[in-house]
Amino acid sequence: MLEILQAGIQSTIQDLGRQGWRHLGVAQAGALDTPALLMANKLLGNAVDAAAIEVALGPFKVRFLCDTWFALMGADFAATLDGEAVWSGWRYPVRAGQELLLNGCRHGMRVYLAVAGGIAVPLTLGARATDLKGGFGGWQGRALQIGDRLPIGEGKALSGRLGWRSLLWSPQLRALPGPEYEQFSAAAHAAFWAGEWTVSTQSNRMGYRLTGAMLEREQSEDLLSHGVLPGVVQVPPAGQPIVLLADAQTTGGYPRIACVIEADLWKLAQARPGTKLRFLAVKPAEAKQARLQQQRLLQQLDWTFYAN
Repeated sequence: MLEILQAGIQSTIQDLGRQGWRHLGVAQAGALDTPALLMANKLLGNAVDAAAIEVALGPFKVRFLCDTWFALMGADFAATLDGEAVWSGWRYPVRAGQELLLNGCRHGMRVYLAVAGGIAVPLTLGARATDLKGGFGGWQGRALQIGDRLPIGEGKALSGRLGWRSLLWSPQLRALPGPEYEQFSAAAHAAFWAGEWTVSTQSNRMGYRLTGAMLEREQSEDLLSHGVLPGVVQVPPAGQPIVLLADAQTTGGYPRIACVIEADLWKLAQARPGTKLRFLAVKPAEAKQARLQQQRLLQQLDWTFYAN
């Protein structure tokens, strides 16, 4: 069991999210940086869908109430275990009573704290992810608070430290043109791909609002509501794009100028407000290849784990 001593700005229990419920209006939820969650779980030999704690910005502090192992993956939070430095990307043994402190992040924005056996909260609609808007899943459907005590599952027997590097972050987001791309002006097309976009302070787990050049739509008629997914780039009437993320609604009516490819969505999870981003146009075949390359990398980590 884990006891929360300091909850940070927004710390939630997340896994890979809910699949197969969007037709009923249920958002996906789940980790914003999926590769970081997967790598943390792989370090501990957990199931790929094991739940962990997603910590945004921090500081966050937890006391372990049993002997176990933990791993951190994602942003560098200058973490310490009973005052001794521990590093993101490694697994560590821990004894009952020890305290892990995640200070303010030195780079990036989110880190994932995984424990051997995973965070053992009940399944809700097939997942343990917290849906903050819906108020269900995770721990009582909310962000973690001081005093919360979280159950953990039975982990594998581990020995020896093991670690690997996080994916290399860059400000470039590969994207495909969206269904309403041709409704925007040539100037908007040029500005979208060539311009620099700044992450707004109004960003959250539902979507990242970006500020930059105004994107003008030449067709002004309203659109019928349509399905949307994480990665879709909507453009409201103000002309500033919003990239939808894991907690986003399942339908929308704003025109979709583009869609960030799945392999690059994790970069947004690690982009703080004020970060400068750029979009790069790719073709569907390139998006599929990028996803396969990322999957192969994660599969290689499986071999590393079982070799140890």
